[in-house]
Amino acid sequence: MNIKSLEKGENKLSFLISGINPYMANTLRRTIMEEVPVLAIEEVEFKDNSSVLYDEMVALRLGLIPFKTDLKTYELPEECSCKGKGCAKCQLKMMLKVRSTGNVYASEIKTKDPKIKPIYPKMPIVKLLKGQKLEFEATAVLGKGKEHAKWCPGLVYYRAKPIIDIKSNPKNPEQTVASCPVNVFGLKQDSVVINKDNEMKCHLCMACVEKSNNAIEVEGSDTDFIFIIESWGQLEPREMVKEAVKIFTKKVDEFQDKIKALK
Repeated sequence: MNIKSLEKGENKLSFLISGINPYMANTLRRTIMEEVPVLAIEEVEFKDNSSVLYDEMVALRLGLIPFKTDLKTYELPEECSCKGKGCAKCQLKMMLKVRSTGNVYASEIKTKDPKIKPIYPKMPIVKLLKGQKLEFEATAVLGKGKEHAKWCPGLVYYRAKPIIDIKSNPKNPEQTVASCPVNVFGLKQDSVVINKDNEMKCHLCMACVEKSNNAIEVEGSDTDFIFIIESWGQLEPREMVKEAVKIFTKKVDEFQDKIKALK
């Protein structure tokens, strides 16, 4: 197995992974999206809400606010030493008290842990009119994307690595080059050539194959895959991958132990 970095940003990571099969690729994708835990508001106790939105609607919006997550400090409630009863290791208290007219933003939520802050401070919660108030105390816990979308750390998808073969120069080289939506091809002395800088951007739409009348062949690899990870901001993309591998390894070890117990 080999991994090659293709693109790296603050909340986006793409890499080429070689030497695996589609089952392993999909397992990695699902593990990142469904098993890697992040913090989200789970319970809300309203002390005052005279806004135009019902308590339930405000609570729904609060649950979908992404918060910076520290996996070294917090544990899943079911794995905590308190057995999920609630303690400083598995939950975080948050508060908000607003009595002024105007929009109430996520940045106005105060937490007892200064490291845990809303990823998008200007995310609106509700708009208060003259004389309206909003006050609540909330509890945030770690959770998994398979339980609720609010605990999903980001968007993960992959595609097969493109294998492109120019069998012969198309009769309509300019039209063939123009047919590619991601500029995989270029012209060199009236001949179609592969633009190496954009080759990995090919998403197998086959427009070039059709336009060139099969002078170009394109297929997807069965063993090499391009992964794209876009984080909502709670965790860095690299941390999402590392945590997913750790979780998958733990599951495999548990499976091996149970198989041995059957003997």
